[in-house]
Amino acid sequence: MRSGGGCSGSLSLTGAASFKCSRVCPDSLGLAFSAAILPAKKEDFMAELYRVLEAGKIGIFESPTGTGKSLSLICGALSWLRDFEQKKREEEARLLETGTGPLHDEKDESLCLLSSCEGAAATPRPAGEPAWVTQFVQKKEERDLVDRLKAEQARRKQREERLQRLQHRAQFKYAAKRLRQEEEETEHLLRLSREMLETGLGAERPEQLESGEEELVLAEYESDEEKKAASGVDEDEDEDDLEEEHVTKIYYCSRTHSQLAQFVHEVKKSPFGRDVRLVSLGSRQNLCVNEDVKSLGSVQLINDRCVDMQRSRHEKKKGAEEEKPKRRRQEKQAACPFYNHEQMGLLRDEALAEVKDIEQLLALGKEARACPYYGSRLAIPAAQLVVLPYQMLLHAATRQAAGIRLQEQVVIIDEAHNLIDTITGMHSVEVSGSQLCQAHSQLLQYMERFGKRLKAKNLMYLKQILYLLEKFVAVLGGNIKQNPNTQSLSQTGTELKTINDFLFQSQIDNINLFKVQRYCEKSMISRKLFGFTERYGAVLSSREQPKLAGFQQFLQSLQPRTTEAPAAPAAPADESQAGAPRPASPLMHIEGFLAALTTANQDGRVILSRQGSLSQSTLKFLLLNPAVHFAQVVKECRAVVIAGGTMQPVSDFRQQLLACAGVEAERVVEFSCGHVIPPDNILPLVICSGISDQPLEFTFQKRELPQMMDEAGRILCNLCSVVPGGVVCFFSSYEYLHQVHAHWEKGGLLGHLAARKKIFQEPKSAHQVEQVLLAYSRCIQACGQERGGVTGALLLSVVGGKMSEGINFSDNLGRCVVMVGMPFPNIRSPELQEKMAYLDQTLPRAPGQAPPGKNLVENLCMKAVNQSIGRAIRHQKDFASIVLLDQRYARPPVLAKLPAWIRARVEVKATFGPAIAAVQKFHREKSASS
Repeated sequence: MRSGGGCSGSLSLTGAASFKCSRVCPDSLGLAFSAAILPAKKEDFMAELYRVLEAGKIGIFESPTGTGKSLSLICGALSWLRDFEQKKREEEARLLETGTGPLHDEKDESLCLLSSCEGAAATPRPAGEPAWVTQFVQKKEERDLVDRLKAEQARRKQREERLQRLQHRAQFKYAAKRLRQEEEETEHLLRLSREMLETGLGAERPEQLESGEEELVLAEYESDEEKKAASGVDEDEDEDDLEEEHVTKIYYCSRTHSQLAQFVHEVKKSPFGRDVRLVSLGSRQNLCVNEDVKSLGSVQLINDRCVDMQRSRHEKKKGAEEEKPKRRRQEKQAACPFYNHEQMGLLRDEALAEVKDIEQLLALGKEARACPYYGSRLAIPAAQLVVLPYQMLLHAATRQAAGIRLQEQVVIIDEAHNLIDTITGMHSVEVSGSQLCQAHSQLLQYMERFGKRLKAKNLMYLKQILYLLEKFVAVLGGNIKQNPNTQSLSQTGTELKTINDFLFQSQIDNINLFKVQRYCEKSMISRKLFGFTERYGAVLSSREQPKLAGFQQFLQSLQPRTTEAPAAPAAPADESQAGAPRPASPLMHIEGFLAALTTANQDGRVILSRQGSLSQSTLKFLLLNPAVHFAQVVKECRAVVIAGGTMQPVSDFRQQLLACAGVEAERVVEFSCGHVIPPDNILPLVICSGISDQPLEFTFQKRELPQMMDEAGRILCNLCSVVPGGVVCFFSSYEYLHQVHAHWEKGGLLGHLAARKKIFQEPKSAHQVEQVLLAYSRCIQACGQERGGVTGALLLSVVGGKMSEGINFSDNLGRCVVMVGMPFPNIRSPELQEKMAYLDQTLPRAPGQAPPGKNLVENLCMKAVNQSIGRAIRHQKDFASIVLLDQRYARPPVLAKLPAWIRARVEVKATFGPAIAAVQKFHREKSASS
């Protein structure tokens, strides 16, 4: 049915669908309204997206900025969801009708059922009986057959449940047996700890704790195996049984909260805005409404304080239920007043009733005095569209904590051009020697203070953590007992190890890192330790024991030096550091390194970097195979869509992410959408030689030659003479940019450039970027109005810097984008060399093509180029020229890795004369028509 908006009001789970989808058409995509908004090619985008979701495939979608990518994703995905829900309702209704109604209408099915069951054949009827009698008897026999089948199905289900209970009992017995064996192995360690408690620490009565110290003491630790053996019940299974059922939904994720807010705004404007149940997820830092917690500043501190407050609430509730508490406890930290289940339930309902972004959810939480962070999570099961940042979906532990279930769901990952780097960075961890020493000293002081109150198992695990820290420092060549700032290492350089080799070299292969990691997670030792150092490490009162004075001095020696100032009176830690975020406990960071060491040996490496002093030396875990963390997503989901404005080169996604995750090539679908601009609104040029016929090849060996830098300057001068408005020129690094700038200034070229365009440089510091961009924009606007000698501005930028991604140089801000050379990554980097070797060993080499490792380097280069040159052309009426200054861009394999909408228009100019003539003609015609 086609009328008006086509599909508004059709997404409701209880409403009827507007059509049955036997094929994909524009109306079925809910886009009758879109003819005036989106070009026909976007309907192809949505149709292909619909087919990918329907077939349960993995789609890689490319759609340039300004082409309506967000709206296409919304309408295509939500149209599929609407149709899927309708077909599901129809199927359920048909099954119910088939199971309870007469079967004579479905003769073939009745005959099949009758013939498949012994003794179910129809009883022969006497000849001459009336037809209605025969029909009545036949219907009765069919109803009896259905009843027997239902009874048999119920008995089969009971047998299966009984078998599962027996299997669970057998598994329980086996787990108990293993637990006893493990307890025997650690018995001698526990015995030593008990003897210490009895003879040493236990000889004296534990010291009376001060107010607030009780929450710093570790609770008695009991492993998951012990809890299960004691109760005979798996707690996770109980929670799963009680959890609300999840409806089929779409998880949409992007890189930043601003991008997610923009997507939610697009959903509101779409035909589905009134009916879809959408919830936005975010971090505690973005959703916390408790000002006392939010004022902590640091993300880690906010997370820790929030968890501690929830634990205080649970322990208070548990303590109230106990008739005889073990000991009188000191006053605990107050529970969060916004963590109210009744109010959070109301917030959940309100969030699902109408589409809201993060800011609106935050305002609603303040108004209702309910926590938006936990309230939004309560809305996940019933939501049809969940909007969340990358990290929450791609990190398994975060995903589980948020209550996100991916089974048979749809995941759309937008702005996915850096998806591989995101996963790799998320699971790569680096710890310094100073962090290791600081954590060791803090833990020792903690044990000295509270050792008399710790149980044997806590002491055992704390000693294992101390042992690990000591060995990590030793493998770097340092001594854990000395200040890391004053320790000079005899051996310097970088060493790369497999995980197993590192464990053996560190002499920690006998430690069960899985158990240590689980202990750190369950006991929250890093949070306890942070509370301890927050209390004693920063400011010491006269009541503290003298032994902590050295600890304070050591902590202060590890802090970065600041300018000397007159001594001020001591203030409480919370007040003295209110102005700046406080650093988290180093043990929190080290826990991530311990977790990384549990990765499979072939999927990661450990890099030992010795830099003269122990404090500057580091241990870094490098993830080589990001597919191990992405595999679970593609395995559990019904379909996954990876989308972005520039996805080329796609081979990285296919090989490193999907093939290594076990995805068959047949399941992967690629779709590239053309740009909305007319073909003649873009002029991409490859210039192979300069004004003096100098071949342009800015390799690492040649780019610093004076003639190469002069050639680039003269070309830029000519371009600035014929291009109006703004010109953005990208260099491969900050160092090379500064070197070229200094050379031009010395030779006078900078003055010639400044006569045509006002020159701006990209700053290294992030807080100065906005100031430079604002000045750059104002200069172009002023030059356009004055019509003087200076025709605009020139912005010298860096590939991979602040200006190469997320910044829009639309219209006059970017009439020409220049790329000087090819920005290859540092081939001498140990991380890159190891990654290349890993890919060469893992991926097959196609006949006639470069090895996978070499292909990786070229792909990294072209991915950075595509992101940089994509800063221009941001809407349908925009126009710009793109100039690639290096003859290597003319190679067919390199050209093939440019975006399709640019590749189709590329012109290769062997000399500079025809190139500058083409640029001049292009801008003269476009300026005249605009």
